[in-house]
Amino acid sequence: MSDVMESDLTEEQVRADVRAWLKANWDPELSLLEWRNKLVESGWGAPHYPKEWHGRGLPVKFNTPIDDEFAKVGAITVARAGIRTLAAATILDHGTDFHKQKFLRRILTGEDTWCQLFSEPGSGSDMAGAVTRADKKGNKWVINGQKVWTTSAHKAHWGLLLARANWDAVKHKGLAYFVLDMKQPGVQVHPLRQMNGHASFNQVFFTDAEVEPEMMICDVGDGWTVATTTLMHERRGADGLRTWAQASNRKGRIYEEEKAEIATTMEPYKWYPQRAGRVDLVMKRAKETGKIADPVVRQEIAKLLIMSKSAEWTARRARAAQNQGKPQGPEGSLGKLASSHVARQAARVHTYITGSDALLSGADSPMEGVIAEILVSVPATSIAGGTDEIQRNIISERVLKMPKEPSVDTTKPFKDVPRNITAKT
Repeated sequence: MSDVMESDLTEEQVRADVRAWLKANWDPELSLLEWRNKLVESGWGAPHYPKEWHGRGLPVKFNTPIDDEFAKVGAITVARAGIRTLAAATILDHGTDFHKQKFLRRILTGEDTWCQLFSEPGSGSDMAGAVTRADKKGNKWVINGQKVWTTSAHKAHWGLLLARANWDAVKHKGLAYFVLDMKQPGVQVHPLRQMNGHASFNQVFFTDAEVEPEMMICDVGDGWTVATTTLMHERRGADGLRTWAQASNRKGRIYEEEKAEIATTMEPYKWYPQRAGRVDLVMKRAKETGKIADPVVRQEIAKLLIMSKSAEWTARRARAAQNQGKPQGPEGSLGKLASSHVARQAARVHTYITGSDALLSGADSPMEGVIAEILVSVPATSIAGGTDEIQRNIISERVLKMPKEPSVDTTKPFKDVPRNITAKT
């Protein structure tokens, strides 16, 4: 880095420094792991991380120009896709030096994959109602229970686990947060087939699965706080500015290995652009089909593009706050809710444009089934990462300062809270 105080750094200086480093080090004939290790050691792979944890201690605002310089030469970045980014953010905020030493480097190099073990069959939106048990037996925590809708659990090495460790505390205070070894015998993963044909999600069953005490991220009772951090990062990632991994057509060993990585690690996420509604396809489809001349369809397209652009501007304001070092806040919920509205309007517009053929799948269907996949995938946007209803509650309480909904289960020990009660006949 140039001999200037970090507080005085300009974008131009940062760009010059990263260009010089790339010129001296970028080699597309390196292996993907070799290159990412170079990135980690240089700090340019995660420049906003602290210097002692593989970064350069730079403000987040410099990430975009740094990525821009990487893109100019076709240089590959550190591994960023999937739950690993949430794991890294959570560990940086709440983990011990042991956790940071053990996990951060391998997250950045892509050697480890992760999953998020939050939702349960009886507590999806009500995450604090988790009943997966964490019992201390000897020197270990023993886990029993079930999680569901867990993306990439069938590939993950590690899981971010929220479990109940104290049944005598109120429900938000009895939770603990662990890093769980997904490859141990006590963990069974079963895929769930979706109506769009993919199987990204899984059920996960724990039968006396074990967690070493040092793999606990927080004290018992603080699990809700840590889980909220994870979710806020997840919701900020759903704000409409996310990009999706795509293989490069460039030649070189590193590009071939990246292509293989995308085809395997990223396979569960390949339908996510369709889940977001594919606003990028709307104008092209409208022109190809001639529906751009239909005034009603044009009006719906205009509505969609206005919603999409407004959501993008809102997201950029949130990112600007992040660049200024402000903590995660309810803006993630605003972005998440906006993305749901955009996705639903996009599905509606695609239907207007394509008509009844939008229901067809297969090689002879519109865009080889992409339009049909959009229609059956979009509902997931309103559910994943917290339902629209949950986001509205967060916005009403934290932004508008409205009173919370009355609750009958937050003031008594969780063991006394009625659960799974069947009405008597």
